[in-house]
Amino acid sequence: MWLLVLAYLGGVLTIVSPCILPVLPFVFARTGQPFIKSGLPLLAGMALTFALVATLAAVGGGWVVQVNQYGRWLALLFVALFGLTLLLPHLAERLTRPLVAAGSRLSEAAGQDNRPRPGASFLIGVATGLLWAPCAGPILGLILTGAALQGASTATTLLLLAYAAGAATSLAAALLLGGKVFALMKRSIGTGEWIRRGLGAAMLAGVAAIALGLDTGLLARLSTASTGGIEQALVGKLSGKSASDNGTMMAQIPAMGGAMKVADKAPGTLPVEGQLPPLNGAVQWLNSPPLDAQALKGKVVLVDFWTYSCINCLRTLPYVKAWAEKYRDQGLVVIGVHAPEFAFERDVGNVTKAMKALGINYPVAIDNDYRIWRAFNNEYWPAHYFADAQGRIRYHHFGEGDYAESERVIQQLLREAGAKTVADGLINADAKGVQQAPDMNQVLSPETYVGYQRAEHFVAQSGLVPDKVATYNPPANLALNDWSLGGQWAVGAERATASAPASRIVYRFHARDLHLVLGPGADGKPVRFKVSIDGQAPGDAHGVDVAADGSGRVTEQRLYQLVRQTDAVRDRTFSIEFLDPGVSAYAFTFG
Repeated sequence: MWLLVLAYLGGVLTIVSPCILPVLPFVFARTGQPFIKSGLPLLAGMALTFALVATLAAVGGGWVVQVNQYGRWLALLFVALFGLTLLLPHLAERLTRPLVAAGSRLSEAAGQDNRPRPGASFLIGVATGLLWAPCAGPILGLILTGAALQGASTATTLLLLAYAAGAATSLAAALLLGGKVFALMKRSIGTGEWIRRGLGAAMLAGVAAIALGLDTGLLARLSTASTGGIEQALVGKLSGKSASDNGTMMAQIPAMGGAMKVADKAPGTLPVEGQLPPLNGAVQWLNSPPLDAQALKGKVVLVDFWTYSCINCLRTLPYVKAWAEKYRDQGLVVIGVHAPEFAFERDVGNVTKAMKALGINYPVAIDNDYRIWRAFNNEYWPAHYFADAQGRIRYHHFGEGDYAESERVIQQLLREAGAKTVADGLINADAKGVQQAPDMNQVLSPETYVGYQRAEHFVAQSGLVPDKVATYNPPANLALNDWSLGGQWAVGAERATASAPASRIVYRFHARDLHLVLGPGADGKPVRFKVSIDGQAPGDAHGVDVAADGSGRVTEQRLYQLVRQTDAVRDRTFSIEFLDPGVSAYAFTFG
């Protein structure tokens, strides 16, 4: 709502710039004429000009940006140029001189006829739009560049309409009040110029922040999946769904009515469960230009909803990657939809780095706004949807496991699509480290969130203190699946941040593997830690991110495997002490 208001005010303010003065005499010449035959066509011409320029810029700019990552830098250059035109009026005048000349010729031609002719008034409206280019260009350019960076959407259209409405409002006031508005505008020109220069400086500062990655650093500290908990709880109660042992339910973003709602069905007959929803709405595509459901017809499509710190997603990736490689030449297209659970997973740089480390080379849509998620009416990580060559969903699977059934579905859909040679054999994914399959018979500990919004089984002398630095003392003994903090921590909605050295987390667990999602401090410097199991160094039970003596470092925002037991699994007490302040802890998972 605030963006709409600001866009509207931006349109209103464009009329207080000097570049509008040449056209105003022609506008005021119609103040005594009927509004329907004179004023309304003038405003329509102006709006049409804005709409045409805005549409071409938004569609063209959005296409350039989404082709590859370099397009974002091109868009940033345009933002910087718009900012400079706000700061330097002479630069704006020079860049828009052809438009101004065309507008002046139109104004002179139309202004020679003072009779209330709709056609002449319409031309004056078009001329007004062209003559406003030096003033409207920078502010309108900011909106259009945002559309290019984030993708064309309904929100972008509303912003452009709000901007045009603001400009039309100013012009309507000029038509109705005539000379009074003209005199007021002359007095306001100086103030308007200072406003423009302030906007220009702010835009250049924003370009610098984005280029340096400061914007994603802020996103990594602000939760974007922290709303909708009440709604999701209601959805869960009404639908009777809950998180399964081999999949994570979306507990933060409510499932909204989408193009498809499916129920669990076994493969075999492969019934039609719905049409493949649109894949638009991603803020960016990696490894591919944007893909469209309509254009994918003729191909068998596997859509994989995942996020890079989700242990269940990580353990399914060896199979998804193997299917993409094995069946690519036979007509299978695998599309990853990265829908973040934690705020730091919205950082495209983090996702790109994780994809490189994981060896993901198939197309991935960055679904930071959960638009694709909602179009599928999805509720789980990971979730796999299988579409046939006609664009129909034929099968889906939530969570880990049932890989043989999923691969047979792929084979059947490829045969239905006319593939001549489809191998009957099934892959045997050689998963290691974090991606190794869990020993679910030994997992008696649930996924546990450290932030207060979803924290359970926390035990201490006092409860979690929200959003404040507090000192915690863990009890001497913990029951199974209880956990506690020690030292100084600031506990937020989705994470807890250590405020002093020697802060620690203790957890009584029962599982072969223990993982913890961690991130370094705001300065990005590595944080040293020490892990112990039942008070001793882990030795052979250390995870891939820990040495045998229990030492390790938090260097990036991701999931860390801290324990992998090789002996008999039993109840154990895990402890991790952070030798440096600033670390953030998000969630425990087990396997």
